[in-house]
Amino acid sequence: MKAKRLAGALIGAFVGLIGLLWLLQGTGVLRIRPILCIANCEEIVGPSPVWAVSGLIALIIGVIVIFVSVRGIRRP
Repeated sequence: MKAKRLAGALIGAFVGLIGLLWLLQGTGVLRIRPILCIANCEEIVGPSPVWAVSGLIALIIGVIVIFVSVRGIRRP
């Protein structure tokens, strides 16, 4: 059972960190070059509301997954 909780917490942390990266890039706070590209990749220039909202959603989902993994779902 501990391995399941640890795996869930790690997955939640990964999703949350990716969401934070997208949020910071989407708001224009952080600018980095693309690391791994399959097609024609370009940097995000300036704020991008789509990436900011996507990042916020991913960040919230990551935090929820961590919270549920660590605390568990309490059933009556």
